[in-house]
Amino acid sequence: MDLRQLGNSDLHISPIILGAWAMGGWYWGGKNDEASIKAIHAALDHGINSIDTAPVYGQGHSEYIVGKALKKKRQDVVLMTKVGLRWDKSEGAHFFDIEDNTGKTEIFRNLRPESIKLEVEQSLQRLQTDYIDLLQCHWPDPSCEVEDSMEALKQLVTEGKVRAVGVSNFEVPLLKRSVKTLSPLPLASNQPHYSLLRRKLERSILPYLQENNIGCIVYSPLAQGLLTGTVSPDRTFPEDDGRCGDPAFSKENRVAVLKALESLKSITAKHNCSFAQLSAAWCFHKPGITGAIVGIRTVEQAKENAAAGEVQLSSADLKTIETAFSHLTRH
Repeated sequence: MDLRQLGNSDLHISPIILGAWAMGGWYWGGKNDEASIKAIHAALDHGINSIDTAPVYGQGHSEYIVGKALKKKRQDVVLMTKVGLRWDKSEGAHFFDIEDNTGKTEIFRNLRPESIKLEVEQSLQRLQTDYIDLLQCHWPDPSCEVEDSMEALKQLVTEGKVRAVGVSNFEVPLLKRSVKTLSPLPLASNQPHYSLLRRKLERSILPYLQENNIGCIVYSPLAQGLLTGTVSPDRTFPEDDGRCGDPAFSKENRVAVLKALESLKSITAKHNCSFAQLSAAWCFHKPGITGAIVGIRTVEQAKENAAAGEVQLSSADLKTIETAFSHLTRH
């Protein structure tokens, strides 16, 4: 698949990015390390050249698995990870709690310079590499000034530990402050939530990114599986799966989403693609979207999602797809 330049950075990424969140186990109902490693190798073999992970995914486990899988393939991959969510230190702004059979773990937003530097060293060890291609601030931290965070990230670029700086879940005011502080180093990208069911990004964030040539890599383009067409109305999720109890996965909403997807069968037939491939392709065909992060845990998912990067949609296709979901979309 054709690669795309990420903003003004030197990075060139595939329109489909392997999301390694689920490989960490937490939130997604367990993990299978052997299957995850095989999935990563299959994704690379089928044209995906970019992987997105984070320390908090499985409390380091996702990064560990990615590092293990890439031990002999590091030079072939644009490796993206994050900083700013700590579970091992109660400092910063409390964000949320994780509860499982081992008890409760508190997660804090922490983008203080000393925390950023520590997290990067830990990530480099887990990922078995000496540099990170794209380092992203996972969430804004209201307990510190973003200028201080950006200065720390600039220093990491100077040291050669990071190639490019990005952010995630940043609104326009924070994006502007980040750009100003990083200059002359470009802000490579923002990573927001975006899908056919959630298009708030288009209001102000995406126009700002386009105007300033900042890349945009979106997460949850398949709405955590809801847009794949494989989540039946009667399917149940285990208690340690984050979709259990989520209103988006109510029986009523699942029925409505499936109905909208079914109305697009003529388009999937024309392009010989699945609903999942269509939903992902819709995202990266939108102006200003550089790539879509798709969760992958199996070889089969890797092959299917990589194929989504080859789907070519017309403007008429995009309009038909958006019309089918107009009554379900949150703007």
